[in-house]
Amino acid sequence: MTGGSRKAAVQTTAANSLLAALPRAEHRRLLSGLEPITLEFGAVLQEAGAPIRHVYFPIDCVVCLLSKTESQRAVETGLVGYEGIVGMSLALGVNIPSVRAVVQVAGIALRVPAERFNTECRRGLQLRRELYRYADVKMAQARQATACLALHLFEQRLACRLLMTSDRARSQEIFLTHEYLATVLNVRRESVTEAAASLRSRDLISYHRGRITILDRKGLLSASCSCYRRIEALHAA
Repeated sequence: MTGGSRKAAVQTTAANSLLAALPRAEHRRLLSGLEPITLEFGAVLQEAGAPIRHVYFPIDCVVCLLSKTESQRAVETGLVGYEGIVGMSLALGVNIPSVRAVVQVAGIALRVPAERFNTECRRGLQLRRELYRYADVKMAQARQATACLALHLFEQRLACRLLMTSDRARSQEIFLTHEYLATVLNVRRESVTEAAASLRSRDLISYHRGRITILDRKGLLSASCSCYRRIEALHAA
């Protein structure tokens, strides 16, 4: 890694919450193996049932974790952005993931080979602690998401999902088509269209050909269910 690219990588690592929490010594060791990479929409970072080759620390990209149903439909079971990591199962001793990881919002991430990541996990006590804490947060989020699905209207859930994506993309403008949202959220496309139209009619969002812009974040927060605050609070705890 050249001096210029090393400096850029150091600045970028601070933008990932998990990496920023590491003490200097562990941060420096891991840094030498990190490679900044631009991820395009739709890129598959890991496949369910296939060995993990790289671990990714998102900066301003958003990665969707998908699980297949009995009908082979891929449904969203998690969302990862600057607060976390893609390839978490390696830290738990599992090299074969159960979920597919697909880039939902294009952007930058830091990539490290699986072997190097395993080495640093064995050496770095604080890295392991941060990864275990993150794994616990993701499990708590999954439980909250299950409750949300059972208790809240889809329009509330959609508002929550847009806020979560916006946070992780670090932008009020995101690209999500109605068809894509319907697929990963396991609802009819008409449900997405109706809910989005309702949010737009109140000037909370605008959208055109898949490009969604949050116009009134405070209003969208009010339209969202309480799960958004609870899920995001888990990372701040």
